[in-house]
Amino acid sequence: MITIGSIKTDYLERPLGVTGQPQFSWVIEGDSVHVIQKNYQLQISTVSDFSHLCFDSKTVLSNQSAQVKAESFVLETACRYFCRVRVVSTDGEETGWSSPAEFISGIQTEAEWKAKFITGETEEEAGKSSATYLRKILPLRKKVKEAIAYTSALGLYEFSINGIKIGTEEMAPGWTSYNKHLLYQTNDITQQIKKGYNVLVAEVGAGWYKGKMGFVGNRNNYGDKTAFLAQLYVTYEDDSKDIFVTDENWFYCKSPVVFAEIYDGEIYDSSLEQEDFFTPEYYDYDMEEVMLVEHPYSTLTAQEGCRVKKMDTMPAVSIFTTPTGDTVVDFGQNMTGWVETTFRSVPGESLVLHCFEVLDSEGNVYLDNLRSAKQEIIYLCSREDRVTYCPKFTFYGFRYVKVDSFPGGTPKAEDFTAYTLHSEMEQTGTFECSNQDINQLQHNITWGLKGNFLDVPTDCPQRNERLGWTGDAQIFCRTASYLMNTYQFFAKWLKDVAADQAEDGGVAHVVPDIVTGSSDSDWLVGQGTMSAAAWADVAVINPWTMYLTYGDTKILEDQYESMKGWIDFMTAHAVDGIWTYKLQFGDWVALDAEEGSYFGATPTDLTCVAYYAYSSGLFAKIAKVLGKEEDAKEYLQLHESVVKAFHRHYFNADGSMTASTQTAHIIALYFKLVPDEYIDKTAAALVKLLEKENGHLVTGFIGTPYFCHALSQNGYIKEAYELLLKDDFPSWLYQVKMGATTVWEHWDGIKPDGTMWSPDMNSFNHYAYGAIGEWLYRVVAGIEIDEEAPGYKHSIICPRIGGNLSYVTGTYQSVYGKVSSSWTKEGDKVTLRVKVPHNTTAEIRLMDAKEILENGGLVFEEKDGIKSAETGSKEAVIVYTV
Repeated sequence: MITIGSIKTDYLERPLGVTGQPQFSWVIEGDSVHVIQKNYQLQISTVSDFSHLCFDSKTVLSNQSAQVKAESFVLETACRYFCRVRVVSTDGEETGWSSPAEFISGIQTEAEWKAKFITGETEEEAGKSSATYLRKILPLRKKVKEAIAYTSALGLYEFSINGIKIGTEEMAPGWTSYNKHLLYQTNDITQQIKKGYNVLVAEVGAGWYKGKMGFVGNRNNYGDKTAFLAQLYVTYEDDSKDIFVTDENWFYCKSPVVFAEIYDGEIYDSSLEQEDFFTPEYYDYDMEEVMLVEHPYSTLTAQEGCRVKKMDTMPAVSIFTTPTGDTVVDFGQNMTGWVETTFRSVPGESLVLHCFEVLDSEGNVYLDNLRSAKQEIIYLCSREDRVTYCPKFTFYGFRYVKVDSFPGGTPKAEDFTAYTLHSEMEQTGTFECSNQDINQLQHNITWGLKGNFLDVPTDCPQRNERLGWTGDAQIFCRTASYLMNTYQFFAKWLKDVAADQAEDGGVAHVVPDIVTGSSDSDWLVGQGTMSAAAWADVAVINPWTMYLTYGDTKILEDQYESMKGWIDFMTAHAVDGIWTYKLQFGDWVALDAEEGSYFGATPTDLTCVAYYAYSSGLFAKIAKVLGKEEDAKEYLQLHESVVKAFHRHYFNADGSMTASTQTAHIIALYFKLVPDEYIDKTAAALVKLLEKENGHLVTGFIGTPYFCHALSQNGYIKEAYELLLKDDFPSWLYQVKMGATTVWEHWDGIKPDGTMWSPDMNSFNHYAYGAIGEWLYRVVAGIEIDEEAPGYKHSIICPRIGGNLSYVTGTYQSVYGKVSSSWTKEGDKVTLRVKVPHNTTAEIRLMDAKEILENGGLVFEEKDGIKSAETGSKEAVIVYTV
């Protein structure tokens, strides 16, 4: 028996604000085996009983169950839709109709926007970061059948109706290149709005838009006035309709949030609270008329999902006094989010908290690595009351909270609760093994993602930086896409990569780019703000990774010109295949750097050419996938010529590399840049370089992600596992042994003697080195993508046994359903259990098998010493010796 387990629209369950041409996917479930879809029927309706159809595909002969489009279907603005599907398999089994899946459409055309951006700020307030209330009383004379709100802001906003917060998103509208790309949020407000008087209130803060941001703390990076936009569609029970918008007829006053910025935190003055402000009983006689702000509607884009939300609730685990006498709350986990505090308010007293990441070697508060970021929470008391307070227009990177002042008594652990904040993404990957240190590493990698995927992929969440560094996002993308459903997250951010791209194709170091063209240039980016190899290659590598993971060509189409522009930039700056441009980070913070330098020993021209070859090769593949044959041919020839240039410049006549660094050998091997006759020699040289460091890596941002791959792909699986399992400095597990709960920026952020790395750049929540996570999934668990049938339509299951592990379990929730690979090892006997979703197939490869004892009902063949078999959607249990 088979059924439809779930339907998603644009990779989301119940998306809000769908525009353009949506696409649908569904998961086939049931206990049948080898299920392949023969045909489907998809229907879309405006009513859940489907008595009125907007679209009916009829029977479509196709095995496609992802990225399915309703080609003739045209969305209407502000409409609730329901979709359902039924499927017949090649064996004749029928699913019956699925349960309806709901989605709400966005505003379909720019011309439909009637709302105006309104503000309560003047030019004199350009240097301030207080919040503003914008308010309107909306009378409705009829009963409401349905209502939908479309809202956005220049700044951060929270919208309420009759005192009830609308939507579950936080830090809205998020961070984008606002003057080119501004998100709006869609929410169903049917339950909040009613016949009679309704009080609409928007509270707007500075946020990323006009608050202090960047390396030297410039303000007003996008504008010097916050503003709010709202357009409400109301349908009454008699089916008549109204549209209500922000305009000159709203009023404003100051909010109790007297200060809120991303780096420094929030100050709340309770004396500015106004009784009955969120009810019709409050009369706005002391409020002033709003002013209008010009902003182009062309920038507005619907945010269907992946909004920043409160995701985890973390009670305090302890409260203690440090040797120097500070009161400190410990949440037991480094995270990004908010602290909610409950206390007795006493007039004239204040709650003052400071958030921070680590204690020093003596067990005292350590704030130096925050640099100039204050990370404060301040509440000014004005009345006797029991208060629960949580900030809203900022976020903090922390495990600990220093209590500087606590009103009305002595703080207790139960007075404090933390909430994590990050973009809402479905968890798709799980990994567990018999080594608890590796499990903790997997935990740390996941929490590094959660701590830094707050609307943009930031480098860190705590110091005065928190920028969308492209290099970090590029090297972590594949790992992130095992852990979470990242499609909407990266698709949104890649629009800003393209939006902030220079006319010559150069790609910014940080996106959104608040550095280029501004005075925000510190000692580093003052040397150049764009076009560094590995960083700028995010423009090509991340869309390709999305395509591999989801099998969706749309993101390749959307980003095609951006990708092409970056390749052409490198070509324009190349001489004899070698290119360079201003600031190149190279193998950033590698341990083989000269004393006092952040730049690794691998020559930056070598890393530039390596990525030039890699990205041009990927782009040639992308052009072919999209049917752009001329481009595919042109860029394949370019790729081949760059590879030859790499051979000429970076290999000696005897086959050795000109650069004797681990990273040079790693990227040459992983990017397939080694002449065939020298592959074995290059891999052996890499192992010797590893042995030279007593089995330790000395790599930085470029070499680290691919180190274990370069070893395991070239006959050195034992050495790859040994590298993974090192637990002294420098290694992944060193951080685990030192008590880390997230991944650190530096291998020795805390040194063995407890002292700290330099405070100017020492984040303890920095996901980049967590890129080892993809090796755990792809190699240890063996869940791999087939490039010829991406999106796990055809998986490759190829676990590599080693590391003295007795068991490994890995799962990945693909667009088709769950792919699982688990193995146990007793002596020399391995038991492998594999299951792939319905409507997909897989090849099982036993790289390390000597003899197959039980074949799981599969037919194994041997080629080039590798035993392999094809399987469909059934659980296969294979027993073999190694």
